[in-house]
Amino acid sequence: MQSTAKKAALPAVTLAALGVVFGDIGTSPLYALRQCFLEAHIAISEVTVLGILSLIFWCLMLTISFKYVTIIMRADNNGEGGIMSLLALNLRSTRIADNKKIYLIALGFIGASLFFGDGIITPAISVMSAIEGLSIATPMFNKWLTPFAIGILTALFLVQRHGTGTMGKFFGPITLTWFISIGLIGVYSISQTPYVLTMVSPHWAVNFIYHQPMVAFLTMGAVILTVTGGEALYADMGHFGRLPIRMAWFFIVLPCLLLNYAGQGALLLRNPDAIENPFYLLVPEWALYPVIILATAAAVIASQAVITGVFSMANQAIQLRYLPRLTVHHTSDVEQGQIYLPFINWILYVSILLLILIFQTSANLGNAYGVAVTMTMLCDTILISFLAFGLWRWSKWKVALFAVPFLIIDFIFIASTSLKIVSGGWVPILIGVIAFTILMTWKTGREIVFNRLEKDALPLDLFIKSVSLSNETIFVPGEAIFLTGTPSMVPHAMLHNIKHNKVLHERNILVTVITRDVPYVPDQERVRVEVLDERFQRIFMYYGFKDQPNIPHALEQAYKQLDFEFDMMRMSFFISRDRLIHAVGDGMSPWREKLFISMQRNTSPVSDFYQIPPNRVVEMGSQIEI
Repeated sequence: MQSTAKKAALPAVTLAALGVVFGDIGTSPLYALRQCFLEAHIAISEVTVLGILSLIFWCLMLTISFKYVTIIMRADNNGEGGIMSLLALNLRSTRIADNKKIYLIALGFIGASLFFGDGIITPAISVMSAIEGLSIATPMFNKWLTPFAIGILTALFLVQRHGTGTMGKFFGPITLTWFISIGLIGVYSISQTPYVLTMVSPHWAVNFIYHQPMVAFLTMGAVILTVTGGEALYADMGHFGRLPIRMAWFFIVLPCLLLNYAGQGALLLRNPDAIENPFYLLVPEWALYPVIILATAAAVIASQAVITGVFSMANQAIQLRYLPRLTVHHTSDVEQGQIYLPFINWILYVSILLLILIFQTSANLGNAYGVAVTMTMLCDTILISFLAFGLWRWSKWKVALFAVPFLIIDFIFIASTSLKIVSGGWVPILIGVIAFTILMTWKTGREIVFNRLEKDALPLDLFIKSVSLSNETIFVPGEAIFLTGTPSMVPHAMLHNIKHNKVLHERNILVTVITRDVPYVPDQERVRVEVLDERFQRIFMYYGFKDQPNIPHALEQAYKQLDFEFDMMRMSFFISRDRLIHAVGDGMSPWREKLFISMQRNTSPVSDFYQIPPNRVVEMGSQIEI
């Protein structure tokens, strides 16, 4: 019965996956083939057109169909995908030495950082490419293209705080209509020049590379634009599952993309002047405006998918303690994954706005696009190779058989796109460097602070023993909840409470929140309680890196196990508010220490992040030199 229900739901889930997962790669035909010819200044001929189409065909088959859909999507962390999940899986491996895992963490950080760069460029190039069809319809729209793009993106970022649940219901049908439309447009063009279908033969690609190696090398920097969005297939696996994504790719997305690229190629063989905008010049005149509207909708959906992906990755990094706490709003009472991060939202918006104003056209933006994607793909190849060796127990020769060809492809892509660094490729690299610096600075800074606190802390067992033997300790009615990251040590807030107020509460509960390397922790595994003595209890709360911690909810669950009465009005949450001071000595370089201190001072309140009522919070401050 359950199997029948799953089969019945499969078409609906596949349709939903279309709207979220394939927006980025689905809008690539708007600009990718044109960019291949423009970047390398290639003359249009049968050899170059069919050579480039053959390269596109085999890149889609090898990179997306084989590498991502067939191999990488096997690496699921309790059903979840994405580079953070891939990193978490690698860190479990016993075949990789612990002192080597820091390199894997750095690699994961690089991939995540570059994804932020991709999240800024994708909306800009997708929307600009879509509305540039207006200039094909009539030149009078030329001066309005940039304002139109800014207006559309402004509206998109304004609605983020309301959530995208309602819009999401329309994403699947709109995207399906988009793919069917571009496929049919391609078929119409192919019917006039069926010879273009010989592009599936690898001899065209080999012939192109052999006779024009330098031109082919330059072209690879634009061919990568046809596979942008491959990471999204893996990252969104947790939302839809492996099977619906694979079905959508092989039965809808891949055929329609190839038909449209072939159709554009057929048009260029008939009319080389169509290189001005082969996608829109392929469209019949009567269908131009409907296709522009559909393309704009598809571009908005692609942008939305990337924005949501950035929100999700930032939230995962926060939960794993790789980023400072940021304000997170849940935009749905039903869907756990629908979140809104105001700070990230407006950083993305301002960055995208600057990109559009600087580059003006999708052709110019194409120079900035691709660099981040190639490096992210390299990170994925290395991480999946280590995972195959460490967790899947592949032999070294089997890992090499998979890794070496794809590493060669990735390095060719990187070398080709590196030529675009001066003309715009520096943008995603700069964004990636900034994001990577923030991630590594926060991780290193937290370790330094943790070591300082641990060095000065008092062992908890000795403290409890001394309190029980002392007759001078005054106990007041009520319950004190202490949040601590070092469960075996006395929380600083407790020491300050005794020092300044000279009292302890009748019941003192130490709460330690632990983020596991799985996406979600089931409710039955949420808490673990320890009774230290009649006045001291310790509670461990476990969350996955995609869970949103809710301490009062977990506390109520723990109280049932302890057989305590849960009354929020009797509780006081004591939280340490550490003031960091830069000091000369060991640790990070001065500018990184100042950056860390600045981030620490601007984190969102602990009460907000852990959903603790603010009127029950008492903050105890201390100074720490780093």
